[in-house]
Amino acid sequence: MTKGPRSFLTATVMILACASGATLTVEGAEVESSSVEGRQNSEYDVIVYGGTSGGVVAAVQAASMGKSVLLIEPGRHIGGLSSGGLGATDIGNKAAIGGLSRAFYRSLGTHYADENAWVHESPGDFAKNSRSRPSGKQEMWKFEPHVAEKTFQNMLAAKKVPIRYDTRLDLQSGVELDGSRIDSIVMEGGSRFRAKVFIDATYEGDLMALAGISYHVGREANATYGETLNGVQTINAVHHQFTVPVDPYRRRGDPSSGLLPGVAAGGPGDEGAGDHRVQAYCFRMCTTDVVENRVPWKKPDGYNAERYELLLRNFEAGDHRVPWNPLLMPNRKTDVNNNYAISTDNIGMNYDYPDADYVRREEIIHEHLVYQQGLMWTLANHSRVPEKIRNQFQLWGPAKDEFVDNDHWPHQLYIREARRMISDYVMTQHECQGRRTVDDAVGLAAYTMDSHNIQRYVKDGQAINEGDVQVGGFSPYAISYRSIRPKKAECSNLLVPVCLSASHIAYGSIRMEPVFMVLGQSAATAACLAIDADVAVQDVSYSSLRERMLADGQILEWTGPKRLPPLDPKTMPGIVVDDRDAELTGTWTPSRSVGNYVGTAYLHDKNENKGAMRAVFRPKFSRVGRYEVRVYYTPNPNRATNVPVTVESSSGAVERRLDQRRRAGKRGFVSIGTYEFAAGRSGSVTISNAKTDGHVIIDAVQFVRVDEPGK
Repeated sequence: MTKGPRSFLTATVMILACASGATLTVEGAEVESSSVEGRQNSEYDVIVYGGTSGGVVAAVQAASMGKSVLLIEPGRHIGGLSSGGLGATDIGNKAAIGGLSRAFYRSLGTHYADENAWVHESPGDFAKNSRSRPSGKQEMWKFEPHVAEKTFQNMLAAKKVPIRYDTRLDLQSGVELDGSRIDSIVMEGGSRFRAKVFIDATYEGDLMALAGISYHVGREANATYGETLNGVQTINAVHHQFTVPVDPYRRRGDPSSGLLPGVAAGGPGDEGAGDHRVQAYCFRMCTTDVVENRVPWKKPDGYNAERYELLLRNFEAGDHRVPWNPLLMPNRKTDVNNNYAISTDNIGMNYDYPDADYVRREEIIHEHLVYQQGLMWTLANHSRVPEKIRNQFQLWGPAKDEFVDNDHWPHQLYIREARRMISDYVMTQHECQGRRTVDDAVGLAAYTMDSHNIQRYVKDGQAINEGDVQVGGFSPYAISYRSIRPKKAECSNLLVPVCLSASHIAYGSIRMEPVFMVLGQSAATAACLAIDADVAVQDVSYSSLRERMLADGQILEWTGPKRLPPLDPKTMPGIVVDDRDAELTGTWTPSRSVGNYVGTAYLHDKNENKGAMRAVFRPKFSRVGRYEVRVYYTPNPNRATNVPVTVESSSGAVERRLDQRRRAGKRGFVSIGTYEFAAGRSGSVTISNAKTDGHVIIDAVQFVRVDEPGK
């Protein structure tokens, strides 16, 4: 955790910049760039710093409530990732989106309902190829970057919100405080802006940090908030992982030669321990296979062939999966995301970014640019890339009509996480999974708890990725108002809807563009109510805030079907041995498809390799006694009806058969009898897949003492 002023840079990547002092007009909205002459004081009711999607919506809401508002964007584009390449809307359950956030997607639906919007393909072809809604008066959830930015511009123009582009906080004196209030913010070049309430809508939390608000960078230890998915994660890091052994040394088999670029020295750290690392960043590329609208992959200046040696060795070792995820957007375009062991995520190269100064952040952004441009050129051109894969990448290239002022490359680096505020309420895994709820909701989140890989290390002479966690299976849940405003003693007129107060793993669920828009609107509503009542943002009447949010179409509680939260082994009676603590033979596959499991997931055998897989659960008994043995599994019609279970106790071995299609009851377990066990590790339960007639599930085994009163 750090606190106090810092020097910062937002992640806008620009090749061309507006001339100093220029003023533009976008459909009625006043648009300014910073100028040396503009040093006079300017005063507003609300100032929003950061033109991300959440920042745009916050500015629109403040103006809608009759307040004077200024939107300040450090770069030259608004919309953040929503206009920076992330056209495939991530949310988990779209019914959780309301207010101006849903209005944005509805405006996109109106745009694509016009046949003139379809230049390179028909709506029907898009619907067929992408399995998406092609057009109509309802929402559109997949869209082109330039259409998203134009939509944001129109939203601001409709409310005549002035936008100040190319304007960054001063590195030394960016915030002037009056007690616990921000009096004014000072920009590079000397411009000073005052407001009654400020909203920090940057991905980095720059204004928040300069104001001296408490925040955290990196992963908290699991012990900090009683979580299981935070901190170092090697056991859960099964996705986007190496599937074949790949030598990480510069000279194969020779550790003394040093490690290849991108591979970290030393081990990953203790499982569940906190560290300073943040999940990987990348660019969400907009590509096309339309020849007349395609530009070739560029081999960047500074290209380092050794940077891609691990990728080439991975191919040569037999992993021929195509290492990207091109999600189809309208007009034969894509939103490209990371996929598999080595892809667009630049793992381990961003740890300095959240707290870096301008110069260092520029270096990190440039390194990501060179890495990803070089990666794409390598995949399309290098002779060691399998021909089939090479040919596929030669069919695609950056879209010529996107990011036209930035060499057709996204202007926004994907800052998946940076700083996270520490306020009076920290959103955690417990809220995500429904074990704890809040009573001051300002919006809903619904996405899987999702952390991309965080480091790449060496284990047994092979490269391994660490940090990827993907745990879902829960209902939409409420986000607390207390998590988007600081502690009152630290600042009484600031709201933070993007770098809100959340643990690393909870932020992985919340950090979705529709949610940032929802929280931006709620933050602006609270700001306006604080101004009207002349109170600190912490003292806004929640009943008044709730009333206005509901009137504006915000969704504050989930009324649809609710999934049971996973069972927490720590709260269960007796001795619980989870699947992650079992002795496993064979390759078991984690899953969360069927809810009401124990811990972070359950494992299954994929209905394969019958007789070759087993799991041994060994409890440690503090003393001799009789224990009821309970087996947990998630029932489903594809499960085996004849799963062999062997109990080793003081009386010897007893075999039972489990029908895992049968419901296990409300408590989620099936009792397989009562047995006597000696003290220590004196017994076990073994589950195998020998001669079974369906998927075999292993989840947890519980031992509950029955020969004591009250047990």
